Amino acid sequence: MAFPPSFLEELRARLTLSSIVGRRTRLVKAGREYKACCPFHNEKTPSFYVNDDKQFFHCFGCGAHGDAIGFTMRADHLSFPEAVEKLAGEAGLDVPRMGPAEREKAERAKTLGDAVEAACAWFQAKLWAPEGRAALAYLRERGLNDETIERFRLGFAPEGWRNLAGALKAKGLDDALLLEAGLIVKPEDRPDPFDFFRNRVMFPITDRRGRVIAFGGRVMDDSKPKYLNSRDTPLFHKRGNLYALDKARLAVGERNARALVAEGYMDVIALHQAGFEGAVAPLGTALTEEQLEALWRIHAEPVVCLDGDAAGQRAALKAAETALPLLKPGRALRFTALPAEDDPDSLIKRDGAAAFAALLDRTKGIADVVWDAELAKGPVDTPDRRAALEAALRERIARIADKTVQKAYEDEWIYRRLRRLGRPEPVGPRLAFTRRPDGKPGRFPDSRTRDTGLRSTLDPELIPRRAQRLLCTAAINHPVLAEEFAEPFAESTFSDPLAIRIRAALLDCAHEAAAAETPLDRASVLTHLSGMGLGAEAETLTRPSSYEHGAFAGPAASQDEARAGFRSVLSLLTRPRIEDELRAAARAIADAPEPELLARVDALTALLRDLPAQGGDDDDAAGTGGPTAGA
Repeated sequence: MAFPPSFLEELRARLTLSSIVGRRTRLVKAGREYKACCPFHNEKTPSFYVNDDKQFFHCFGCGAHGDAIGFTMRADHLSFPEAVEKLAGEAGLDVPRMGPAEREKAERAKTLGDAVEAACAWFQAKLWAPEGRAALAYLRERGLNDETIERFRLGFAPEGWRNLAGALKAKGLDDALLLEAGLIVKPEDRPDPFDFFRNRVMFPITDRRGRVIAFGGRVMDDSKPKYLNSRDTPLFHKRGNLYALDKARLAVGERNARALVAEGYMDVIALHQAGFEGAVAPLGTALTEEQLEALWRIHAEPVVCLDGDAAGQRAALKAAETALPLLKPGRALRFTALPAEDDPDSLIKRDGAAAFAALLDRTKGIADVVWDAELAKGPVDTPDRRAALEAALRERIARIADKTVQKAYEDEWIYRRLRRLGRPEPVGPRLAFTRRPDGKPGRFPDSRTRDTGLRSTLDPELIPRRAQRLLCTAAINHPVLAEEFAEPFAESTFSDPLAIRIRAALLDCAHEAAAAETPLDRASVLTHLSGMGLGAEAETLTRPSSYEHGAFAGPAASQDEARAGFRSVLSLLTRPRIEDELRAAARAIADAPEPELLARVDALTALLRDLPAQGGDDDDAAGTGGPTAGA
């Protein structure tokens, strides 16, 4: 019984060979492979190896070799059709029967593959021929070396209506076959078909096994369309294929490369040439569900690195929204933000591979991308606006099919991020009113700590860094704060290098504005920071995610909200030291309630009362309210 080749390929792609072999013999991880004692002959030293990425097993003792189907045939003593049916049941696939029509279709696909391969070889030859001189120069000017050009089988389609068709017809390939393969086209208003690609640099598109199935063509000038892809054919489905997936699959499997998603052919090729060999690209469309499934088969957390412009950011959000319903435990999608107006190709050319590698160390997940997009829609400073945000988030959560992932996103978005919007968080425990040893009410540290987003999501040692950056963000979005609070802002102890640089520049800008008696606004501050070489740092601090821990720092906050929040967070940097001294004084009073210690407690309490309270109730923050049981 024969099976369609496309079905067998899909079956193998869905199977994990090690899980099948592991039922018969104990596998031990050995680098990118597994090793075991061969289940087909007796041995004491393991010589049997399984490679999931290449989808084969091999025994160096008895010579047994094959894929998942071959292993099942040997292990279970089944025929080929029986093994296929068994594995298809495990993979959740219906087994198609290959009758005469299916066999004819499979033979036709093989013939189409031969035609597309012949076209690829012809395009390659033309690139190195005299008529391809300009195209070859274009590729070299784009930074590609000859080895890369050969590796990706880049070519050239000369100007002319039937150059390719004539060359392939001489090889016995008729127009009907070339039409079906998408190599020529026949409009209704023309008597004869003509070449689909003309005067373009050619990029062969391969399937996951490296067989050429289609092409992309790029012009070398400003004519439109800049890129032209093959139409869908029996070999090629644009929504289901990824450019360079065959090369990325091997690099991820054999060399532990990171799976990356770029926007176009040149980005992918530049990334491979720079050493990032796990790069792929969708084919002129946003990432589809089929493409994401293909990515997840080779890597659990691919990184989407699209262009840094607005269109690239919209594409990133679209990818996140497409992936969200498909998420499962152990399956995710990461994103890296390229500088504005940059793509991977331009960034690597200008700053080198190390600069791009640094971006891959600062990725964010789907939860961050969607959250930032929702916050960017407008302020969430009132109950009704926060309710609208919650409704939008819950609508997205409902799309997630996996209940475990759905619960995780609900916890993250609704119960963690949403509840802390607009709340400055403390770095130490709040103070409660208690009875002093002399019977008078006093303010002492309370053992109860408030559940705040900053405290619950960060190591306590990292909280001051968040506070320092939040102050800088607020001063950028509301420059008057840098003038009003110049002295305490300058004297606060900063430890974060980025915040230190930004604060110095902000204070310098505020000083210059005061001297010139000119008002400060956000645009002039950003221009000043950019002029000092701090444009990228300022961009980092003014993303919506930068003020999710304090809405007062965002541009949508009112001046009064910004001022109150700035004072509150500024106090974070002085409050811990005062509270430490107050605790020490309180402990000393318990041993010996001397007048000097009582006076010290009163002074420290007054100082704390002058600071904005962090995370307390309204009456507590105001310094009023009934006493509680003494400590």
